[in-house]
Amino acid sequence: MRRLPAPRLTGLGAGLFASAVMLTLGFLDLLLFDGSPIVYGVLFLPVSALTALWVRAADLVTAPIGVPIAFAVGVVPIAGGTGGIGGQAMAVVTALAVHAGWLYGGTLVAGVIASVRKVRDMGRRHQRTAAAARSAAPVAGAEAPGARPGSAGRRRPVV
Repeated sequence: MRRLPAPRLTGLGAGLFASAVMLTLGFLDLLLFDGSPIVYGVLFLPVSALTALWVRAADLVTAPIGVPIAFAVGVVPIAGGTGGIGGQAMAVVTALAVHAGWLYGGTLVAGVIASVRKVRDMGRRHQRTAAAARSAAPVAGAEAPGARPGSAGRRRPVV
């Protein structure tokens, strides 16, 4: 089984990726499913997961922040507002309120994935630090180079 590609997006890149994909999916949902909010919400969950998986480790905190913004960007085509900019804005706000479950679900998915990645990264970093400390520590009973035999463990007087 082939693995998914593992691009490392910056925080801004991850937000732009999620927003562009959700806007595209919003238009496709409008064309193919007449703006079904359920189809849009179901498609939002894997986009949230991919965003959290593909953001680089230094920017993990941005994944749960960027995906709700992407949801709001993508809901514009399926909101269905009429009456100019004010009507469209009211339709978007209403759609966000009515479909908050999908919004929270996708944000939760991104947050859990980002948290797990961060914990694993911290564990790996701790293991590397511990391994480096073990390799740099002197072995018990070993004498320093140039020391007199039998002087291990004795301190030199400070002059």
